[in-house]
Amino acid sequence: MGNKYLDGTALTIVIIGAINWLLIGLFRFDLVALLFGEMSWLSRVIYTLVGICGLYLISFYMHLGSRDDVAR
Repeated sequence: MGNKYLDGTALTIVIIGAINWLLIGLFRFDLVALLFGEMSWLSRVIYTLVGICGLYLISFYMHLGSRDDVAR
């Protein structure tokens, strides 16, 4: 697979985004908007990074079930 640092960073950012979506879904509470402002430039950057990392992680599907990854 790709660079372990990049993979780990992308996965961490997507998990943070997923937790934010969980909070929105359960409590209508947007942590990113609370911390950085409702659709401020900084919150938009964070939402964009989460989306880009999610797109990057699509590549993980190509490696599911790969015998090389299991052996490592």
